[in-house]
Amino acid sequence: MQQLESLGSLLDELSSERLEGMFGPQLLERLTPLLTLQNRIAAEVARTVRQCELADAAEFDGKASMTAWLRGHRRMSHGAAAGLVRNGRALEQLPTLAAAFAAGEVSAEAVGAIAPVTAPKNVAAAADLGVDLAGIDQALTEVARNQFHPVLRQAVAHYLDRLDPDGTEPDPTEQRSFTLVKHPDGSVSGRFELDAVGGERAQAALESVVQADRPAGDLRTRAQQQADAFVQLCDNQLAAGTLPVLRSQKPHVVVTVPIEDLIDPDTGPGAAKLGFGATISAARARWLACDGNVTRIVIGPEGQPLDLGRSHRVVPHHLRRAVEARDGHCVFAGCDAPTHWCDVHHIIHWADGGDTSLENSGLLCERHHTKVHHGFRIERDPAGRWRTYRPDGTEILLLPRLTDDPAGRPAEARAG
Repeated sequence: MQQLESLGSLLDELSSERLEGMFGPQLLERLTPLLTLQNRIAAEVARTVRQCELADAAEFDGKASMTAWLRGHRRMSHGAAAGLVRNGRALEQLPTLAAAFAAGEVSAEAVGAIAPVTAPKNVAAAADLGVDLAGIDQALTEVARNQFHPVLRQAVAHYLDRLDPDGTEPDPTEQRSFTLVKHPDGSVSGRFELDAVGGERAQAALESVVQADRPAGDLRTRAQQQADAFVQLCDNQLAAGTLPVLRSQKPHVVVTVPIEDLIDPDTGPGAAKLGFGATISAARARWLACDGNVTRIVIGPEGQPLDLGRSHRVVPHHLRRAVEARDGHCVFAGCDAPTHWCDVHHIIHWADGGDTSLENSGLLCERHHTKVHHGFRIERDPAGRWRTYRPDGTEILLLPRLTDDPAGRPAEARAG
């Protein structure tokens, strides 16, 4: 226990050291040994947890297992607690890996990736095939030391697959799941599991959209790019009109908004309702209303529908074709999203009296259509070039403005 107290004192000293003002090389020199020590401490934790399990130490505190003790006494998630117990068991059977872990050469994540090798069924299969587990221990430890983590996972998967080369080919549909959870504000989160082939298809589809939509100055994270790509794929599929009919209608996004909120320039939070029950702002509804089908419904004083008007497209198909031919892509500065990703935006909204005409229309992708409905502005100058302005009125320029000619026309270096 005295060693642990000394270790705690050293950590106190480290945590009191000021990092502000250190240069990059200094910080990296500090970080490298800390990561090694982190691995070494994790190895000691796993070794101790294993000994606790063997000694049935959890029973001392009334717990049935070390997993339960770690969850209850150290507030770990079930996955983290179970993984720690599994690592402790695995290290007992993989002495080469245990030594590398204790030396700080491999991480707890790497140990977790190799741990399935020591599952009872896999150890038994290896024994039946005459596989030398010590050799596997050395080989996988070497991969963990010297290769990126995905390579290690592939190596482990390759080994496990070879333990049962004649096994039944799994049904891919049994390995797939997709769950969506709607939150009170209407946002959605989810989780999915796909087999290798299904995952490859999903990655190929998403990556095609991600790589095709990389405008200059894009600051989105990889996760944000993939989320935008997923929504764009859904939008493309809805627009294609090839999805199965749902309750006698082709699936579409439904938004209901009172006309007074639609024409009010204020944001109007919680003014509109979507088809699956979520509520959105009037500003968001105005964005959706730029390019879609509109149906007028007159509601009586007690909420009963009195009159149902005929649905009509805000932007007729022939006008959309003309806008696509003129603009070619999203007209927001720095974006070249293709026409089939774009909405036809009313520069002056039709609810505010704007014409549904070629002069009053411009193509905008989803992200930039949202920006324009939240303070940004686009306009087309007399020369036919599109300009993009920030909420503060300054223009977004792709290159520095060079000179203006005597007539006041900006140089071609301006965005457009």
